[in-house]
Amino acid sequence: MSRINAKNTGVLLIVLLSGVVLGGFLGYLAKDVPYLSWLNYGQQFGIGSSGQGGVVKLNLGVMVLSFGLTIKITIGGIIGIILAIIVYRKL
Repeated sequence: MSRINAKNTGVLLIVLLSGVVLGGFLGYLAKDVPYLSWLNYGQQFGIGSSGQGGVVKLNLGVMVLSFGLTIKITIGGIIGIILAIIVYRKL
């Protein structure tokens, strides 16, 4: 992989992550607005998504490590990804 491809992949990853975060944030802000509440509609899945149930624990005697991963995909996040791809193509 050349340096140019690696740089473009890194920029794409940053732009996509920014789109997901901003889209999800805007969806969260719009959840109480009646005509924009659909932006926060989505699905949450992962390990340990609710409380302590499902969290993977590693007891080392001296310390306990807990691992969990939760992903929430919303309409706002999907729109953010689409806009991020459009912005990336314009760069």
